[in-house]
Amino acid sequence: MKAVRGTAAALLALLVATGCSSTTPSTDPPTSSTPVQPTPVQPKAVQPTPAGTLPGATDAAWIQLMTPMNEGAVALLTMAADRSTDPRLRSWAGDLAAAHHAELGRMRPLLKDLGLPSTNVHEGHEMPGMVTPGDLTQARAAEGAAFEKVFVVQIREHLEHSARVSRSEVDAGSEAAAKKLAAALVEARQGELAGLNRITA
Repeated sequence: MKAVRGTAAALLALLVATGCSSTTPSTDPPTSSTPVQPTPVQPKAVQPTPAGTLPGATDAAWIQLMTPMNEGAVALLTMAADRSTDPRLRSWAGDLAAAHHAELGRMRPLLKDLGLPSTNVHEGHEMPGMVTPGDLTQARAAEGAAFEKVFVVQIREHLEHSARVSRSEVDAGSEAAAKKLAAALVEARQGELAGLNRITA
């Protein structure tokens, strides 16, 4: 199972990755033969970055993470709805796949509204709660009770972590539409996890 990192750290890592910049001072020598007197360099005061410098940055980080998280989960849930030998788990997986599809129907327009690409910016990354192609391969290779064990571990991690990052969006986001969707996801995940716990108890 992939290690579960803190919510704030996960979002901060995404923001830091998009906020780095550097400048390189010129090293060209002076062209004049006249000696050049060094000019005292006044140190620049380091100003803290105001919270509002990057409006919507937390919202962007959240929606760009949640969209592929849901897409991977849908693939796993669809597999479980087809392959699980437990009728309760099969029915629960089918219902949850439909609910995740509905969430994606709200996430994708939000990506567009925020001016973000529709591509998966986390492709190839081992993000906590993300159902990766490797996870799907592992699930496909298992059968019966072994498949259900793999499925439950992976989908539980997805539900728990997507709830955590969505709570962070509710607390720190600035876009009303994103915060509203995140709040809905937090509430939905509570019920979904409760349903999974009833089946697997």
